[in-house]
Amino acid sequence: MSATAIEIENLAGASFPKATDTHWIRENRVLWNEEHHKTEECELVYEVGWVPELRTWRSFLRSRRWLEATR
Repeated sequence: MSATAIEIENLAGASFPKATDTHWIRENRVLWNEEHHKTEECELVYEVGWVPELRTWRSFLRSRRWLEATR
């Protein structure tokens, strides 16, 4: 067995650019639920923010919740 030395850069002082106009969008959609083998209503929450370096909006799916499973 051999050991390999690696160098890890210290990122503690690095700062990330702050997002401007970040907000969340909630949508209710009817999607296929593979677990129940049927279509069900689903709540999707997206985080939306402006990326100044790219001059574009970006969105990420932050959460998904099956509504019929909670009723």
